[in-house]
Amino acid sequence: MSPAPGGPRRPGAARGTPATRGRGAAPRPGPGRPKPAARKRAPRRTASFHFRFKAGRLVMLGALGLALLQLIWIQGVQAPQLSAESASQRTTTLVLPAMRGTIEDASGKPLAYTLEAKALTFQPIRVRKELQAAWEKSQQDKSQQAQNTAATAQPVVPKPEDRIKEIAKGIHDVLGDAAPEQDLLDKMNSKTTFVYLVRNVDPAKATQITDKFDEVGAERQDIREYPGGSLAANIVGATGWDGHGLIGMESSMDSTLAGTNGSRTYDRGSDGAVIPGSVRDVQPAINGSTVQLTIDSDLQYYVQQQVQEAKNKSGAKDVSAVVMDSKTGEVMAMANDDTFNPANGLADISNKGAELGDLPVTTPFEPGSVNKIVTAAAAIQYGVTTPEEVLQVPGEYYMDGLKIHDDWSHGVAPYTTTGVFAKSSNIGTLMLAKRVGMQRYDDLLKKFGIGERTGIGLPGESAGYVPPFDQWQHGTFANVPIGQGLSMTLLQMTGMYQAIANNGLRIPPRIVKDVIAPDGSKTTPPAPEGVQVVSPQTATTVRDMFRSIVQNDGWNQRGTGVAAAVTGYQIAGKTGTAQQFNQACHCYYQSKYWINFAGIAPADNPRFVVGIMMDAPDRSSDGSGGQSAAPLFHNIAAWLLQRDQVPLSPPAPKMLLEAD
Repeated sequence: MSPAPGGPRRPGAARGTPATRGRGAAPRPGPGRPKPAARKRAPRRTASFHFRFKAGRLVMLGALGLALLQLIWIQGVQAPQLSAESASQRTTTLVLPAMRGTIEDASGKPLAYTLEAKALTFQPIRVRKELQAAWEKSQQDKSQQAQNTAATAQPVVPKPEDRIKEIAKGIHDVLGDAAPEQDLLDKMNSKTTFVYLVRNVDPAKATQITDKFDEVGAERQDIREYPGGSLAANIVGATGWDGHGLIGMESSMDSTLAGTNGSRTYDRGSDGAVIPGSVRDVQPAINGSTVQLTIDSDLQYYVQQQVQEAKNKSGAKDVSAVVMDSKTGEVMAMANDDTFNPANGLADISNKGAELGDLPVTTPFEPGSVNKIVTAAAAIQYGVTTPEEVLQVPGEYYMDGLKIHDDWSHGVAPYTTTGVFAKSSNIGTLMLAKRVGMQRYDDLLKKFGIGERTGIGLPGESAGYVPPFDQWQHGTFANVPIGQGLSMTLLQMTGMYQAIANNGLRIPPRIVKDVIAPDGSKTTPPAPEGVQVVSPQTATTVRDMFRSIVQNDGWNQRGTGVAAAVTGYQIAGKTGTAQQFNQACHCYYQSKYWINFAGIAPADNPRFVVGIMMDAPDRSSDGSGGQSAAPLFHNIAAWLLQRDQVPLSPPAPKMLLEAD
């Protein structure tokens, strides 16, 4: 019940105001006052509010569900893949390069070897950015230090340009002229991400630089050294930018010399440092083996000098020479003119027109009269003549419908069989070849190894050319016995005379003596199987007959290769002159010749075989008149016999070349 007007008030209630004022209650009606209209009460919650609340809860539950599913997917299904990707990003496999093997001569002198060096590297953009950031930070620290006297003193950080100048000067001070300061500054200030500052740096000096300047990196860079320069370059060859062989023995023996690279796997952190204990799968590098050649460096040097001098004096397009051991078939020297220095780089070499190939192996030619030794050996082997038989050699001769003549005019000449070869008579040679017959002649050519590669192991070797026997037609047998219509390399030609020097046993030439593994174990390649071309008796007889080539006993008893003679020694050999073939007219030039010589020294106790080829010379190898390679043979043979102190030969009996 409400209190009467004027009755007691509620504590705190104001006069004339409802006791509930301030709590939202309406004043109570007094007596005689109209009753106020009823006030609407505010709704407690709407249906819309309930809907939004439930929808929000559902969205939250859905999001949590999706997150849970994603978590299950990542940690369950994708976990192995993500783990592998993460591992791959921090896993690094470092290649451990193998050291390339050495190439040595027969006595162990290095012809090519590898030095480990360093290449100084730099990252211009990254380093300059880091230097700039470090300098700016130092300036901020310096400003803060000025405001706070208690701050620790900071080290002085130079401006980026000053630091780069400091690095350039430091490198120059260590390396000198090999690293000009301005060149270094240009590289370090370039707009590239990576540059090589200096290559071929001694490892100790590189370490000195990188220890002082951590902005500079160092890469291993193997350097192939050729201490003899151009010495035996046509044999040894050269390597390319990747360190693998391009030409010569560097190419043909590349797998042996290169070795096998190793590897090491480790994990690295975000700073690039190796994570301790993460190194694994270490495969050490296996260095390349040493290849020891049969080449005699001193002899090779002398022969190269002589070959170059012969070219200059004769005006020849090319001059080549091969020296072989008569007993083993080992190549002691093999040279051609205008060789190169592999240390200078092949790009520079090719621009200067140097000869990169190995002409005695790669370039066949028509041998001319040097090939007549095949007819001589066949005629003696098959007993169709004797050295003393006198042949009535006419001034003209018809064979297979072709008219044959000698290089000089003569009537019927009473040449002995020995004299036919001493005088180099084409007619007399064909008369003897006809007695031998085509089939037996072709068989002997094969035994001499003509028409097939020697297998010496040098790249680009040519097999030469011999017409297949079933294609021999009229005229073929009138050309081949006198050295035309077939071709051979200088190495093959020298090998023919090696067979005669070695009692008829031809040993295919070889140039690799031993292969020495990194652990020192030595492997000697198996000696090539010999071919008994003719009997020892035949070989001895032919050697004696071919001593007549250097005989000088008046015009009638004089051979064609007198200039090849060496005082105190018996020399056997043969001169050769062959017209060069003109592809334009499919005919022979009348003024361009292959001039050759092959000889045995000494003939009475063979030690060395020397073969020489001159391409289209104007004069003899010593610059004298005529066109002869005999003087070059003389120089090489005389040097060898004196160097090795070979005992003198007994006096050689005079031989009858032309009967009275």
